[in-house]
Amino acid sequence: MEKIKPLAQSAIVVDEQWDQALEQALEQIEGISADIIFVFASNEYTGHFADMLHIVRRETGMPLVIGCSGQGVIGTDQELEDLPSLSLLALSLPETTLQPVRLTPDLLESCSNPRDWHARLGIAKDEVNAWLLFADPFHMDCEALVASFSHAYPGVPMVGGLASGAIEDRFTHMFLNDEVFDDGAVAVAISGTYTLFPLVSQGCEPIGETWTITKVRENGFIEGISNRSAYDVLIDTFQTLSPELQRRAQRNLLVGLAANEYQDSFERGSFLIRELRGVDRRTKALAIGASPRVGQTIQFQMRDAGSADIDLHSLLSQAKVDLQQNQPVAAILCACTGRGVGMFAIPDHDAGVIARELGHIPVAGLFCCGEIAPMGNRTYLHNFTASIALFVRCSG
Repeated sequence: MEKIKPLAQSAIVVDEQWDQALEQALEQIEGISADIIFVFASNEYTGHFADMLHIVRRETGMPLVIGCSGQGVIGTDQELEDLPSLSLLALSLPETTLQPVRLTPDLLESCSNPRDWHARLGIAKDEVNAWLLFADPFHMDCEALVASFSHAYPGVPMVGGLASGAIEDRFTHMFLNDEVFDDGAVAVAISGTYTLFPLVSQGCEPIGETWTITKVRENGFIEGISNRSAYDVLIDTFQTLSPELQRRAQRNLLVGLAANEYQDSFERGSFLIRELRGVDRRTKALAIGASPRVGQTIQFQMRDAGSADIDLHSLLSQAKVDLQQNQPVAAILCACTGRGVGMFAIPDHDAGVIARELGHIPVAGLFCCGEIAPMGNRTYLHNFTASIALFVRCSG
């Protein structure tokens, strides 16, 4: 009986020598006639990225290679942080068209409406099932990119992440075929038989009440919340917590901005999580990692491993119900650099939960400086999340 060829194979390797790591990884993905290979490589291999891509294409005959650098990389049931490591995913998607694109800061600036994007990329909205996107967080306005792209392709799932690396040097790298880029973004449009089933799991627990932002300074500081000083509202919220929660929250306070202002109630998963960066003691204004606006709903959040664990298990369990027999053939996992062993008591948490809930499907990914995934009908840039792209056949 002829052996059925797999649709996907993944590899994850740690080795101080980049060439040995790549050789081991390529051995692990032998035996698959792939249409695309995803490459995620730790910044310890910077300087050898172009050689790695050339070897991958030469050894596999692969026309399409895409990926980026990472502070850590992720594989099936395994996460490697701050180690010289490499993760590959070779994927065969029959009757599927994959269209790679390179996105630059100049392209973003010149595309002011959906028609511009469709014309410049040569891809109309009805010609794409889903997007995967990897971008540089230091030389690209990624929030604007995600917002503009989402507007150009409304309702089309987009998943991905912001590359990471040597944060102090403010450099990351994106890969597309033989080329290495240190700015902009790379993406691939998926059309035909396969698409992405997107998931985004929050890593925070809302605390206190929801409020309305009532005053924002020109520099983006939040000065007023519900007609009170923003700092006073923060202090009052903190003081409502139990002593144990206050202790846990001291170094884990964040801010949530409602993704949809028009829903009747807000709960975990309703907010875009952003950093609480500081306080202007003179004016009692709060600096956050976003551009807030008057009228937005805000709720303070606490980074919480227990809530993150429950949320990811619940999300994947529900995905199995929603997908029924349409089981995923592989997954890309983009996890925030604030997760991993810095958040969870056990290693390999997010990759391990995927393995337990969905079986040991091939997985590849990285630890990101921001994660890209839909909430409702729009795609957003997230923080402290695990954003997952499941490769599934189109329903119907």
